[in-house]
Amino acid sequence: MNNFNIEGQIAIVTGGGGVLGGSIAQSLLEAGVKVAILGRNEERLNKKVEALKSIGEIEAFPCDVLDEERLKEVRDEILDKWGAIDILINAAGGNIPGATLTEEQTIFDMKLTDYRKVTDVNMHGTVVPSLIFGEAMAKNGKGNIINVSSMATYSAITRVMGYSVAKTGINIFTQWMAMEMALKFGEKLRVNAIAPGFFIGDQNRAVLINPDGSYTERSKKVLARTPMKRFGDINELNGIVQFLCSDAASFITGTIIPVDGGFSAFSGV
Repeated sequence: MNNFNIEGQIAIVTGGGGVLGGSIAQSLLEAGVKVAILGRNEERLNKKVEALKSIGEIEAFPCDVLDEERLKEVRDEILDKWGAIDILINAAGGNIPGATLTEEQTIFDMKLTDYRKVTDVNMHGTVVPSLIFGEAMAKNGKGNIINVSSMATYSAITRVMGYSVAKTGINIFTQWMAMEMALKFGEKLRVNAIAPGFFIGDQNRAVLINPDGSYTERSKKVLARTPMKRFGDINELNGIVQFLCSDAASFITGTIIPVDGGFSAFSGV
């Protein structure tokens, strides 16, 4: 028996049209999982489906992760189509320019409207889907929820206060939801989080890479604190996700697991 096998499970990936969610969705398809991808941008979702449908069964559900009624509709549509929800990956999130301070700004220059947008999508955009899709898992007596935390929760990282606050909220929500699900609905309901280190993507490229392709000063500081001395590849998150979804992780719940090249373990000295 292969305890790492997740073939035949049904997964929901929020933010499935993005780089992180799309990568996880593809890896799950390759493992034999049926995948529903959610996101606000229908065109982007459809492109992702077109790119991945040759690998396995995938369907797009346009949806705002803060829209409770739409999430309930999507839940019912997935249950009608596939009969169960086994996995929820909360990959929707990210930062926005208005909530990222420049090096010259102080905390008092933070635009509170943008701060609220960032905290909403990164924190409540995980809480709300977890409650709505998690309820279906609880009724079925089994399921896995995986949230996305960040290195911004281990210590203060300059310029991204809203993102840091929201992701820190994800940590305690992960632990709280894990406790609640196991105590009240059984041991086969698990909730964990991954905490990615530094990966270069569309949202952070401008602060990590100069127009000429060289590393910014921020990048150099990050790499100085990373024992592996490199940025991560987005595909390097897929292994831990599949492990946490499998029976090989059957006694693991309430954890926040770094995938960071040693960043969180290194004092810099």
